[in-house]
Amino acid sequence: MSKTLLLGAVAYDPKVVTIWDGFQKWFAEKGLDFDYILYSNYEQQVEGHFAGHFHVAWNSPLAWLQAERIAAKTGRKIETIAMRDTDCDLTSLIVVRSDSSIQSIEELHGKTVGVGASDSPQATLIPLAHLAEAGLEPGKDFTVSTFDVLVGKHGDHIGGERHAAKALIEGAVDATCMIDGNHLLFSREGTFPANSTRILAQTAEYDHCNFTVLDGAPENTIGRFRELLLSMSYDDPQVRPLLDLEGLKVWRPGRTEKYALLTRAINRFGTIDAFVSSVSKSYP
Repeated sequence: MSKTLLLGAVAYDPKVVTIWDGFQKWFAEKGLDFDYILYSNYEQQVEGHFAGHFHVAWNSPLAWLQAERIAAKTGRKIETIAMRDTDCDLTSLIVVRSDSSIQSIEELHGKTVGVGASDSPQATLIPLAHLAEAGLEPGKDFTVSTFDVLVGKHGDHIGGERHAAKALIEGAVDATCMIDGNHLLFSREGTFPANSTRILAQTAEYDHCNFTVLDGAPENTIGRFRELLLSMSYDDPQVRPLLDLEGLKVWRPGRTEKYALLTRAINRFGTIDAFVSSVSKSYP
């Protein structure tokens, strides 16, 4: 691998190229030789990381757990070095129409609940686990209507959530699940007409994406990369548009304790077991 610091990221939207091209230029001005590799899905990215194709991954929370478990099985060390301020302390919502007679989670028994992509932590896995832990088993006590848009991107593309939201308004589902920020977005953009929805339940807090590093990455270069990330200022006119596109005001040190909700969800549903097993056998 070259001396250039290589990042792996998923192209969930065309703006991803604009973002990393801009960061590449900014890093170069700071003396860091930086480039990136784009993948169409997180599974290919996670496998590419263990194959040594790049040094640091910009991972979804589900990809982080995939990588963490593969590392544990293969004897590798793994850590998260940074994340966005907006990756911290998020919640998911279960929403009903304002005119719905449903007043409690228990009343979803026998109903249909819309979710986003099947691999979306925020719009599917975490809220369905929330319902399961409250005593309602998905697919048994209620019907799950999955809006599988761009599976492999782990819900970073919010098309599935938006389709599920529209289905709620159209009466095709009785409730729907989404990240709290998208509830606000759907109200602003008109997907949810004014005063048309009501929050039925809210999950506990969890974290989202992070920069992930495996052992063997060049420590000094990774350290400089992290140092530069944490030094980025929203007041800098060069990086501010890039931070806006990436949806943050400031980078923060990485942490892992708030992946507990998603961990419980994947343990309950067995979401990543087959993938983890397959990759672990390929890179022992």
